[in-house]
Amino acid sequence: MSTVIDDAPFTSFHKRLAIACSGGPLLDGYILSIVGTALIGMKPELSLSTLDIQLIGASALIGMFVGGALFGVLTDKIGREFMYTADLVVMGACSIGSFWAESIWLIVLLRFVLGMAVAADYPIATSLLGEWLPLKQRGRLLGFQIIAWYAGSVLAYVVGYVCLTFFGDGSWRWQLASGAVLCLFFLIIRQSTAPESPRWLAQHGKADKAARLVEKFLHVRVDPQDLIEEQVNGQPPPHGSIRELFAPAYRKKIVFCCGFFICQVAVLFAMLTFGPQILAAFGTPTGTWMDTLGVAVISLVFLIGCLPALRLIDTIGRRPTIVWCFGLMIIPVLLIGIWPAMPALLAFGMLLLYAFFCGGPNVLDWTYPNELFPTHIRATAVGFTTSVSRVGAALGTYLLPWSLDHLGLGPTFLYAALLTAIGFGICLWGAPETKGQSLESAAG
Repeated sequence: MSTVIDDAPFTSFHKRLAIACSGGPLLDGYILSIVGTALIGMKPELSLSTLDIQLIGASALIGMFVGGALFGVLTDKIGREFMYTADLVVMGACSIGSFWAESIWLIVLLRFVLGMAVAADYPIATSLLGEWLPLKQRGRLLGFQIIAWYAGSVLAYVVGYVCLTFFGDGSWRWQLASGAVLCLFFLIIRQSTAPESPRWLAQHGKADKAARLVEKFLHVRVDPQDLIEEQVNGQPPPHGSIRELFAPAYRKKIVFCCGFFICQVAVLFAMLTFGPQILAAFGTPTGTWMDTLGVAVISLVFLIGCLPALRLIDTIGRRPTIVWCFGLMIIPVLLIGIWPAMPALLAFGMLLLYAFFCGGPNVLDWTYPNELFPTHIRATAVGFTTSVSRVGAALGTYLLPWSLDHLGLGPTFLYAALLTAIGFGICLWGAPETKGQSLESAAG
């Protein structure tokens, strides 16, 4: 199995599959961001209180926490094929349902289910992608998924801006419903790609079907028996479960994946969500094009930083990339914490440096959990790490405005530096090197 897929030529099929699987991250970025512009019209029309806004904003993140853990396990049990389509159908239905929502609680419920479906797509699509990719392209195309997230976020702000400019505040319903168009787009693309992973099929007694899929998409004839992964003591591997992630064989791996992910996204989400408030603390005028443009530039640099990192993970390796990037991420936030009165332009430069260095952890968010766990527990691991990461994202976005108000700018950034330093320590302790290894070897 490893030789057939790892050594296969890189073809247009792999490119289509990578685009199809990027739907989950792109929709994640889009759905989490579009509500920001939609709330501008929702607030006066539905008479939203501060608590209502907080519930609407947090509901998708809570849904992602539940969905990641739940559907990762389910994907390992029943396969990738059914879930690969069902989650997009649910996302589209919830987006359309938001158009007619009149109740605040209905909007909260729909966004909770949306979050569950988005989180479900990460273990489904990234596991399917990783299990089809040739060895040389695996790290780069799994890392590409985070670029899709930023693309979705940028697209959401563009759509929101156009709707508000030409159709006014009342366009919030169309903004929330617009996610259905993206769901339909990716549903169409997914019809031309592989519906199931040959590794999962072979492992669950369907080696003949796995061989047919390999021949159809990779144009290689194989003996079905050659696709069956080695079994331990003659016994088939168990179905994935969250409890198994903390067995001695996987404990260090799951702690590492969850640990660096939390330390990264807690600061990242807080910076993107409350960018205008952070810039205002340095003296930038609020409510003007300056703070909006500043956050847009920071978001763009987060994306730009992923591009060299995609190359580095396949040249110098995964471990050096994540260790060095986390180490460099400490410097700008530590300098701001030590010198909070620095000129606004210099502080803005420090934020840009942090965003650029964050590219290393960004591209390894889903690469590492897909490489470090075997087929029977891969989707479970991806779903669980995604779920736990959203706890960090929620805490970061909740605590940052409180910290700015009660502790001030300097201590807030010192805590950000401390959290980043913890992430650096976790990477020094647990980051393995999986460059050039087959999935079986990396997960061994």
